[in-house]
Amino acid sequence: MAGRINDDDVKAVRDAVPIDSVVSEYLQLRNAGGGNLKGLCPFHDEKSPSFQVSPGKGLFHCFGCQEGGDTIAFVMKIDHLSFSETVERLAAKAGITLRYEEGGYNPSHQRGERIRLIEAHQAAAEFYVRALESPEAEIGRKFLAERGFDQDAAAHFRVGYGPAGWDHLTRYLRGKGFSDKELITSGLSQDGRRGPIDRFRGRLMWPISDTAGEIVGFGARKLRDDDNGPKYLNTPETPIYKKSQVLYGIDLAKKDIAKASRAVVVEGYTDVMACHLAGVTTAIATCGTAFGNDHIKILRRLLMDNGSARVIFTFDGDSAGQKAALRAFEDDQKFAAETYIAIAPDGMDPCDLRLAKGDDSVRDLVEPRTPLFEFALRQIVGRYDLETPAGRAAALDEAAAVVAKIKTSSVQREVAVQLAGFVGILDQEFVVHRVAQLARWARDKGGDHGERGGRGGPRSARGGAPQQTAPAPGFSGPALNLRSPAHRTERELLKLALQKPALVSPAFDAYGLDEFTAPPYAAVRRCIEEAGGVEQGLADNREYLVAVMDAAPDNTVRSLVTELAVEVFIGKTIDETYAGMQLVHVRLRAVDRRINDVQGSLARLGSHVAPQDLAAAQNEVWVLQQYAQSLRAHGAAAL
Repeated sequence: MAGRINDDDVKAVRDAVPIDSVVSEYLQLRNAGGGNLKGLCPFHDEKSPSFQVSPGKGLFHCFGCQEGGDTIAFVMKIDHLSFSETVERLAAKAGITLRYEEGGYNPSHQRGERIRLIEAHQAAAEFYVRALESPEAEIGRKFLAERGFDQDAAAHFRVGYGPAGWDHLTRYLRGKGFSDKELITSGLSQDGRRGPIDRFRGRLMWPISDTAGEIVGFGARKLRDDDNGPKYLNTPETPIYKKSQVLYGIDLAKKDIAKASRAVVVEGYTDVMACHLAGVTTAIATCGTAFGNDHIKILRRLLMDNGSARVIFTFDGDSAGQKAALRAFEDDQKFAAETYIAIAPDGMDPCDLRLAKGDDSVRDLVEPRTPLFEFALRQIVGRYDLETPAGRAAALDEAAAVVAKIKTSSVQREVAVQLAGFVGILDQEFVVHRVAQLARWARDKGGDHGERGGRGGPRSARGGAPQQTAPAPGFSGPALNLRSPAHRTERELLKLALQKPALVSPAFDAYGLDEFTAPPYAAVRRCIEEAGGVEQGLADNREYLVAVMDAAPDNTVRSLVTELAVEVFIGKTIDETYAGMQLVHVRLRAVDRRINDVQGSLARLGSHVAPQDLAAAQNEVWVLQQYAQSLRAHGAAAL
């Protein structure tokens, strides 16, 4: 069995792959000041971005959920990979060949499960693309051509064809070194009476990629009448494919979604193709499931919920499309973006619309038309006879319950006013009152506990750090309180020691653990000491930070290290003068505490203290007082 990856190779991988480029594959990043970038955290739900990335240090940290670390830690966390799987994946991205300590290069059969499954899907995609050129695949090429997609379009979206035989792909992947177990686990093959057979046979194939662009599954379209399977057949749930967590086309659309702050949600693979080819390059689709909460999380991280963000749904105009729109409206408030619905004339989907009326018609379709809330409410109200008082009352009862779920009171009132118009009730305040009453009842029953997933407490305007934090697990002592001058200064000094070690070296390395009054800060000070002190950061700051994190006794301390390593400083000008002030303030408070401790002990003992002990204590106080006076008079020069 292969051994551990060579340490120098791990360092080479960490240095070669910029953390901001990796993180940007999963969420949109914007300038946060101080050389840092920010975005919506991919590890917990939040309304405002508290996730920060420091490209210069190769670190990330979320001030909301406290997740943090380097590029390797990010990929391990977000894709649920082991350390070795992550390094192998990043090494492949950077073109680095890894060495292993016990016996040469890692054989392919020993690679991590996720990497093997991804490789199997990549090989399958290449197989399907080649198969689309075969005589047998004429029916697939004809299907595409009839929908306006030529050979270049098929190549751009990597559309392929699954041969109709029982095990063409299975035998091909076996020849590539994949085991039967891997093929079954991947969902590319399934158990047959005499062993594994191909899952997708005689169908047109669309590869489904995750946000990072790795193929994790396929969607297969029926082409022949004698195929007794469903019209569309998707990859089953596997270790790498969760249908509620993938969006077809997200790999192609993510950059334009982030750039334009707009996403267009369509219903099928050909609709995505039609939109992109028509110039609507922000189009994506779900894969055989309703648009749900996990899909919203993916889009929110790309849109970053700025004020101009828009999500446009293009559901069919039939009853199924209307139900889909109502389901989407249920999740509407999980976006901070404005949501709209666009339905083409005659209920055509984008693919049919492009074929019938051209690219311009598709571009016109997705220009925001009807707010989703308005469409949803009109669908509800439209089921009742509004010509009668009983019909209007029934329509109001059902629609008001939906409006009451809107958490923002100003928006709730505005929509309630519009609802009055939809129902035909002239007394708008009556409708507003009814909606507010239903909202109060829901809260009283415990149905609304306020917004979830935001940042967990007030934060400073500059640094983004919490004003007060409960004591972290494993620490004894009082909670951190950044209104405390002592805690605030200790925090700044540790940030300097991690981010700008040259400004506090060599003085910082002489500071004891007892000079940090907050136990969590003392724990970080110990990590710096065990990593060799700030002097180690003068040559290579990234390796120094890795060493400090490695010295952390648990994830709680490690998280605090990454937090301090990326947090913005309180001061505007960070130079030797600023660093000297923090060094002096921390040392001066430690000296004053020692003076108070000695004098307090003498006061408690009174006349019971031995003469020689009294003299020694008085001498210590005198020396400390002189030192404190010097610090106040000369600043950092007296350290």
